[in-house]
Amino acid sequence: METDILIPRPLLFNPLKHYLPLIRNFTVSNAMPINDPRLKELTREIKHIGTCVMDIYRGNLSLADIFSEVTGFLDTNRRVSRNDFMAWTGTGFNDFRIIILSDTSRWTLKYYNSETRYVHIFPARSSPHSFRTKANTLKSAILYLIAIGKDYVTDDDLNAARALAGLSPIGEVADAEAVTEMIGILRDS
Repeated sequence: METDILIPRPLLFNPLKHYLPLIRNFTVSNAMPINDPRLKELTREIKHIGTCVMDIYRGNLSLADIFSEVTGFLDTNRRVSRNDFMAWTGTGFNDFRIIILSDTSRWTLKYYNSETRYVHIFPARSSPHSFRTKANTLKSAILYLIAIGKDYVTDDDLNAARALAGLSPIGEVADAEAVTEMIGILRDS
């Protein structure tokens, strides 16, 4: 899959949830008819986006740059070992640290209970070069672009895409302003 990228240890990162260039590439490279049996596997991957709100990075840093800057920060500040990282961030649900990368974007570093991938990274809330959206909005837009792809979004087409992810229908396209806006964001290059 497109999301099988090399993420250096000890980082944990979901690019399909937090990195706009990869999300755009994912929708373009996976376009297929709505009745294609491969959509079932693709929908499973999209479910990893979750159900909460998230921030998506839209800046100019590549994934390699982001990973390099985060791991460089950890190394410079002696936070690479699991124990040092845990002591610095804390391990509670509300414990985290925020660092600033070279483009002024802010990134959240949170402890994740894993032996090898314990540094969960994602764009910080209200960070420069990022925007916030709901998971179901993002999933709806991704599936619409992959399976429907029409320029003119109708309520029937949008609901057909949402059904692929097991999401409830939206009554009218006007009620789905956030989804149609996300479709526009994903189409812009």
